[in-house]
Amino acid sequence: MNTYRVLEIKKTVFSGNDERAQKLRADLEQRGVFLLNLMSSPGSGKTTTLMKTIGALKDRFRIGVMEADIDSDVDASTIATSGVKVIQLHTGGMCHLDAEMTRQGLDSLATEDLDIVFLENVGNLICTAEYDTGAALNVMILSVPEGDDKPLKYPVMFQRVDAILINKIDALPLFDFNLERFKKYIGELNPKAQIFPISAKTGEGVEAWTTWLTSEIHAWKAIHTTGKGE
Repeated sequence: MNTYRVLEIKKTVFSGNDERAQKLRADLEQRGVFLLNLMSSPGSGKTTTLMKTIGALKDRFRIGVMEADIDSDVDASTIATSGVKVIQLHTGGMCHLDAEMTRQGLDSLATEDLDIVFLENVGNLICTAEYDTGAALNVMILSVPEGDDKPLKYPVMFQRVDAILINKIDALPLFDFNLERFKKYIGELNPKAQIFPISAKTGEGVEAWTTWLTSEIHAWKAIHTTGKGE
């Protein structure tokens, strides 16, 4: 039977979150642990995409996962089948994680034997984007059925991410999702964001995404592990 711990996180402090996030980021840099904050709305295929990503990377990196949700341990149970280290975080009704809550999760996960930690944030496109978790990289998933107009409705999310995965491209013929129009919106909001059309179901585009992510992790580690005997 796959096992994992469930950690109840019900306390958050709003003031000074940016300072705490910077301290956490510096601490993770010292430890050589790359934290990726993965955000999306519910039903975008976040867990399925994460499973595909883990499958592509787990032979190269030691991976841990923090699954954040208001309640339930469905996602942690799924991730546990991949064989990586995983913990479920319950937010007690809160729709986001902040830096202190993230630190609590990392402390419980224990990162001494990890290279990468994926934080699967609570599913929504609003408050998760407003709180710096201390991550080295912020990534979001938008699924084709959600529509190409979401950057206009939730600009903060799209402005603050480093990469966007457009999931469920196998369903493009069934929905009015214009990829070029979406890229135009992102070009206006966040021209530095990388865009990866993928299908977590079929695997299409996943290699391009994981190749880019691997390059980002290696570049980060080259900077933050120099002179540390690694």
